[in-house]
Amino acid sequence: MSLKLPSAPNSGLFKQGYQTYASEDGAVSRNIQAVREITSMIRTSVGPCGRNKIVVNHLSKIFITSDAATILRELEIVHPAAKLVVMASQQQENEMGDATNLVLILAGELLNQADNLIRLGLHPSEIIQGYELAQKFAVDAINDLIIDEITDLTDATQVSKAVKTTLASKQFGNEDILSKLVTEAIIHVMPKKNPKQFNVDNIRVVKIMGSSIDASTVIKGMVFGREPEGSIKKVSKTKVGVFTCPIDISATETKGTVLLHNAQEMLDFTKGEEKQVEAIAKELADTGLRVVIAGAGVGELALHYLNLHGILVFKVPSKFDLRRLCRVVGATPLPRLGAPMPEELGVIDTVETIEIGGDRVTVFRQEKEISRTATIILRGATQNSLDDVERAIDDGVNVVKALTRDGKLVAGAGAIETELAEKIVQYGERTPGLLQHAIKKYGEAFEVIPRTIAENSGFDATELMSRLYAAHSKNDETSKNFGIDVEDSTENGLVDAKAAGIFDLAGAKKSAIELATEATNTILSVDQIIMAKRAGGPVMPQQGGTSGNWDQDD
Repeated sequence: MSLKLPSAPNSGLFKQGYQTYASEDGAVSRNIQAVREITSMIRTSVGPCGRNKIVVNHLSKIFITSDAATILRELEIVHPAAKLVVMASQQQENEMGDATNLVLILAGELLNQADNLIRLGLHPSEIIQGYELAQKFAVDAINDLIIDEITDLTDATQVSKAVKTTLASKQFGNEDILSKLVTEAIIHVMPKKNPKQFNVDNIRVVKIMGSSIDASTVIKGMVFGREPEGSIKKVSKTKVGVFTCPIDISATETKGTVLLHNAQEMLDFTKGEEKQVEAIAKELADTGLRVVIAGAGVGELALHYLNLHGILVFKVPSKFDLRRLCRVVGATPLPRLGAPMPEELGVIDTVETIEIGGDRVTVFRQEKEISRTATIILRGATQNSLDDVERAIDDGVNVVKALTRDGKLVAGAGAIETELAEKIVQYGERTPGLLQHAIKKYGEAFEVIPRTIAENSGFDATELMSRLYAAHSKNDETSKNFGIDVEDSTENGLVDAKAAGIFDLAGAKKSAIELATEATNTILSVDQIIMAKRAGGPVMPQQGGTSGNWDQDD
């Protein structure tokens, strides 16, 4: 029997329902278009004057933010090429905690420039080779454009210098207040001997509604938005026991029946339980601990006897917070109820309940023992604004983590991108062959950052860009530091980033450029998409849509 060749392309090759998009059908252009749509959505959120987006996710939770990583995390993107750029942005968030917008915008613009080159007749392989050469040149060029370096991470002035720009890009106008809070928290938890051991988990944020952001404070310790369980509200300089099991007498796993003949037997039965609980409370008190942390429920009877022995009982329902608290006090979490061994106990300087804006909170202060921790108490009018400030603080803390690896800083405000654009275009002109077109377009793509900052700040971008290029072409010591002045405090709309204290992390820039280029090259190297048929039956439209009924025949 001879094999029948399929007459139509791919017919009989795949199961019914498969979809294929080849390069002849414009698969590369479609991929570029998909990424362009995402980046055009995020582009208006770049810079200090970037606009916020309202994102309502699948759980109907509302997010109001300009943070690209948060926006994309809550959007359910299904296009495979667009997902590649989103993954690159998420990798930047995990690695550096900042410059996620740069990855997306740069990748989108690189693909935009590549689309123009493809229309001119260049093959995607030539564009990829040109982009790779240009990326290596850009990363090396950043090393020559370093204008400052953070050498001492225990110095508040130096840490604030690096954190302030990141906070200003998310919370413009509040950067002075927030950088002071973040710096104070970082200096408290920063390991003096080895700053590379700095742990971002040692800085917590607790949001309390009310007042304004000016009322925010830093507390040296852990803060929980609840009161202790019993009547003891404050203890100092004591041992701590942490239990992941319920603080109560254990119930048997099997069912049984107890036959009681008279009232006396019933009294004796309940007294037996009481004696058992009292014995446990005395056993705990004899070890010298005065604070019990419970990871599960606390029984009424157990609480009564622990109060009698002067033991503060605090419940922490979150396993994550329980582990963090164990690290702070130096205790071992115990899955059994009983007297802890001496090495299983932790120590704490002070546990007290204080009132902040009408809310009673419990503070665990740890000045120098075991592992330091700091909590930033954020105040604000709405939950959404508090959430956005928390995201900005998270970025600021992650920047310091990146500084422990590489403390070099470059000029911000779009200055570094303008300088790179000039240098890469010049490098392209010196390169022979067809690759020079891809290299020059790679350089031109960097112009998107200062142009976008200018557009979002309400300036005439074309006029301002010509001034910016003119300032950079002078080739003196300060010319490479000129960027966009979003406050419009100068006549020509430009600012010396170094003099104004606007710095970006060199490591974050390098990482963003590498990830954006890698994502771009991956998308350009795809010439065909083969999509399987979705599992399950047909997807019915939601009831109450535009037609008023899900049944099309109705």
